[in-house]
Amino acid sequence: MRKIFFYVCAISFVFTTGSCKKSLLDLENKSGYTYDTYFASDVVLNQAAVATYATLLHPGLWTREYYYIFDLLGYEAKADAPLQGGLLTLAQYKFGPDQNELQQYWASLYRMILRANAVIDRTTEWKPANSAEEAHKKQYIAEAKFLKSYANFNLVNTYGRVPLRTSYQGTVANTYPSRASTKEIWEAIEKDLQEAIADLPLNYPATELGRVTKGAAIALLGKSYLYQKRWSEAQTQLNLLTKAPYTYTLASNYMDLFSTQNQNNPETIFQIMNQEWKDWGVGNQYYMFGGQETWGAKATHSGRAQEYGFNDWKNVLVTTSAVKAFTYPNPMDGTVYKDPRAKFTFYGDAASGGQTEYCQECAGGTKPFNFNDPSTGGYRWLKYQYYNKLAVYGGPTSGINAQVIRFADVKLMLAETYIQQGVTSSIPLGLINDVRNRVGAVPYTSLGSQAEALNILMRERRLEFCGEQSRYFDLIRWGIAKQTINAERQIEEGAQPFQDKNVLLPIPLGEKETNPNVAKDIQNDWN
Repeated sequence: MRKIFFYVCAISFVFTTGSCKKSLLDLENKSGYTYDTYFASDVVLNQAAVATYATLLHPGLWTREYYYIFDLLGYEAKADAPLQGGLLTLAQYKFGPDQNELQQYWASLYRMILRANAVIDRTTEWKPANSAEEAHKKQYIAEAKFLKSYANFNLVNTYGRVPLRTSYQGTVANTYPSRASTKEIWEAIEKDLQEAIADLPLNYPATELGRVTKGAAIALLGKSYLYQKRWSEAQTQLNLLTKAPYTYTLASNYMDLFSTQNQNNPETIFQIMNQEWKDWGVGNQYYMFGGQETWGAKATHSGRAQEYGFNDWKNVLVTTSAVKAFTYPNPMDGTVYKDPRAKFTFYGDAASGGQTEYCQECAGGTKPFNFNDPSTGGYRWLKYQYYNKLAVYGGPTSGINAQVIRFADVKLMLAETYIQQGVTSSIPLGLINDVRNRVGAVPYTSLGSQAEALNILMRERRLEFCGEQSRYFDLIRWGIAKQTINAERQIEEGAQPFQDKNVLLPIPLGEKETNPNVAKDIQNDWN
């Protein structure tokens, strides 16, 4: 089955050079492409839309750096000995404005916005020839608006005030934009998502798997309201996804979400599409180190399995505090309880509740996980690994898709909208228990007071989304990042590295050096 993956077509050069129409000698290549002439057909505009998705796998984002950045900053992962360089500075909270992975993160988000703006601009000018092309015109613009909103959502939540680039055209104001207020950025996100919702389809043919849907835009809009503490508006949006015409359901098998079985999962609302390197037959398996558009074009796999894998590069461990969170009082009788999600999240020992075996489908049979091995033991990630099939990977070539928004997230966000408004009745209780029931966890009979209910909700989000780059964002938006991370690291490492400034990431040095309007607005060389 052909799928829409994030590779870049021949149009990428147009995004970067198409604004130069004439040379200094005023000569014009009549057969050459320009920004005005290239985007003139359904085929090319579709390629432009796909090339905008491609940035999701660029440096700083989901092919490699994104999971490192937010697993380490959210203190769900911690450095093992092989972790070095800029990634180690992330793990130690010793990074600054010149931190490479954070500069890549910023650059790729703005590259996504650049391409989205180009798609919107050129598709708006396109004159479709028939009704099918008219429908595609609306779709491509809506997809671009979603992706631009996703980029701005990440930027405003990690940097606060950032430049708001609303157009592709190279005006002075758009070349060196000042930092917008967070209010202006949120308004832009909401406007783009509302317009995207109107024109995105409910679903696509199987050949278009991976494109964003109306449901994805609704989910991101609801999440945007939630992050702004606009509980009622978030509740209205998220509720839409629980009834017709939407058919999202929780996957019956939790592990299907983090394995090669996840591409058509009914729980997935928005995911990052990956495919094993060997399936393409072209490209370079190490493209994630910077060759996204130069090392074979069709490379779309993830490096997470190899980099986190205990039998492979073993760069990180699961933090002890994350592991301990899976042990808590039984909701029924208060006895010590180990959440069943532990064995789907990490490898560990029997006492932790983690998985103690691997290679269940290997030709040589099941192998015990050696928790006490000083090199490969300890608490190790199971999510997004496929050691059930192979003892050693042999390369960073995983085809497991990354979950960005799934239906369990919608249910728990929806539960939070009720709790934050003081409602702890059967409605939020049922939403939380739905997520717990899927893995066979003991259900809650009551959420208690608002404070008690919020603590339950926070723990549910931590356990359900452990290793999914969610916790950092949750801790920041709840306003408890410093106290929580420092308390955990004090116990585990004897250090409290999170400073007040770490609530926001530092504005990258590259932006400061090239945009004078941003440079003059940075305080203390940070933000």
